[in-house]
Amino acid sequence: MMKKLFYILAIYFLNTIPLSDVAQGQTIRNASYQSVAHITSDGTIQDASYRTIGHIKSDGTVQDGSYRTIGHLRKDGTVQDESYRTVGHIKKDGTVQDSSYRTVGYVKDNGTIQDSSYRTVGYVKDDGTVQDASYRTIGYAKDIPRKWAAFYFFFQK
Repeated sequence: MMKKLFYILAIYFLNTIPLSDVAQGQTIRNASYQSVAHITSDGTIQDASYRTIGHIKSDGTVQDGSYRTIGHLRKDGTVQDESYRTVGHIKKDGTVQDSSYRTVGYVKDNGTIQDSSYRTVGYVKDDGTVQDASYRTIGYAKDIPRKWAAFYFFFQK
């Protein structure tokens, strides 16, 4: 749960967008259109039942539902764990890298998601529909920026 929470929260800073620019009520959905997370404008992350499961502060500190720090998200795209160890990088151009700066994937402007070998692994359509490489719908992220949705559905471990 902690790792999944951290990655759900990490989607906030893929484009270093301030919390003030995040619309209240954004929702990430699975392939059955069931809510898996809600993101509020104050940085609160809620599960499908609207229970608070985490927070992200304006300085990039990520906390669990009990306000315990579980990670840090830097404006330069660096993702760190609770001990400030770097666990990954998210570049403005859509490149996703691991802690050693090895590229693990790409998020293209047209919504195509590729792995490190440039093989297409999925798509995020304009309407927020998320599809795998065979065009099967695996989720929905309406009104969520493509890079955020791609990270959540394709690059979290």
